[in-house]
Amino acid sequence: MLFAAFFSILVGIGMIVQWMMSYVSKQIPELETEPIRIWFHITAEMVTAIALIVGGIGLFIQTGWATNIFLIAIGMLLYTAIVSPGYFAQKGQYAWLGMFSTIIILGIISIALVL
Repeated sequence: MLFAAFFSILVGIGMIVQWMMSYVSKQIPELETEPIRIWFHITAEMVTAIALIVGGIGLFIQTGWATNIFLIAIGMLLYTAIVSPGYFAQKGQYAWLGMFSTIIILGIISIALVL
């Protein structure tokens, strides 16, 4: 379960940092073109990130509720890891597809280890 805990926490923190860096460096053009849609998207990603961190911490300290939170959070992550690559593929940024594929594989492995 340690792998799943660390994976969950690391990805959750990574999601928050990635969005913060994109925002600070003004690399989110949708804030101008589709502000309502992108804020809903960013909010969903932040909820996912927080759930991943909380679930990972719960697994790490072996609380009774951790498995449920972790599984919900990983489900949210798998959804975003399946949907999000389309944005980057559309822009021709194919390197991101490898990262999302890795997240999906490690997420499935994490689920198997927890269950």
